[in-house]
Formats: sequence, structure tokens, C-alpha cells
Amino acid sequence: MIRVDKVTKEYRTDHTAVRALRGVSLEIRAGEFMAIAGPSGSGKTTLLNLIGCLDVPSTGEIYIAGEAVSGKSRIELATLRRQKLGFVFQTFNLIPVLSAYENVSFALSLLGVDGRELRERTLRALKEVGLAGLEKRKPGELSGGQQQRVAIARALVKEPQILLADEPTANLDSDTGREILDLMAALNQTHGTTFVFSTHDPMVMELAHRLVMLHDGAIR
Repeated sequence: MIRVDKVTKEYRTDHTAVRALRGVSLEIRAGEFMAIAGPSGSGKTTLLNLIGCLDVPSTGEIYIAGEAVSGKSRIELATLRRQKLGFVFQTFNLIPVLSAYENVSFALSLLGVDGRELRERTLRALKEVGLAGLEKRKPGELSGGQQQRVAIARALVKEPQILLADEPTANLDSDTGREILDLMAALNQTHGTTFVFSTHDPMVMELAHRLVMLHDGAIR
């Protein structure tokens, strides 16, 4: 499903160069529920962003469902993200003026889905994450855990092959974080969606089916 082949990432400023990743190679199989972990500055978020086609490697190659990422235009990368990838961010990244229903349905509208199918898929996604009856509430009217559930519904409503979650429990208390992880694990089993987390949360590491540890930009 995902192959990372000898990937490096270097960020340059006027006078210095920071090597965030140092020759990382990794394979992630379809349907995995796995975590990339490490301390702050280890390169885990950088690696997740590269897998998510939000950035490109300095050297090396990344393959998503057999497609090489290098050489693709910004439009082609955006199309790849829309069609195959879902994202859940630690800050939720919901649109505050839109309701839960509108935040989720917006993801489908970008794919050209409309009418009855859009409504059915949106309502089904919200029900699946436990938000039936809260469709009209805006993010400011929801708890942190409920906002993260909206974010998960928004990611899953597109039926992506891969869901990437960057520190999904960072802004949640431990009980709510566990509920969100249990929900993701259930969705992984139900849909067969590949889940990849970046985290330093021991609870996420414990529940992941596979753990990859990064230190100073390299796999330990």
C-alpha cells in the first residue's frame, strides 16, 4: 500500500541545513493499524507529511498504492490526496462557521458527489462515529472529542484507502483519547482502511498493531 524508499528530507535556511529524515525505508501493508513514534524532532510528522503528499522528499521515493510520488505536479498531488488519502489532525482543522454535517459533506463535494448520495454518505459517516443527532451543531458547540469524531467522519466519508492521523490524541484527555482510538480501531476492522499515526502518546503506541520508532530522522 505504501513504500518509502531511502527517503531524506532537508530543510534549508539562509545559513544552515536541517536534516529531518536520513534515508528512511519503510513498507506499510494494506489494512494496517500502525504508528510512527518518537520524541519531538525525531522526524515523525515530517514522514507523515511526505506519505500524505503534503511535502516531497529531498531524495528517495515514496509510492502510494503503487504510484510514485516524485515528478507529480501540485495538481496531480492534490488529486492523489483527494482520491486515496484521508487526514485527521491534532487541531481538528474543522471550518468553524460550518455545521458538523457541512464539514463532512464538504469533503464529498470536492469529489463531485452531490444530491442524494452526498446526503446519505454524510449522515452514514456521522452516525458511524457516534454523532447522529448532532449534525447541525457547529464545532464551537461540540466537545473536543466530538470535534475529533467530526474530523474522522470527514476523512472516512471519502472512503480513502489510507487514513493518516497526526497526534490524534494530543488535545484530548486520556479517557476521550482512548474512546477515539477504540473508534479508529473499530473502523479499521470494519472498512479495512489503512491507519497510520504519528505520535508520542504511549496509549497510541500500545494499541497500534505495529510500531515504528524514529530517532534523529532514522528508524531505530
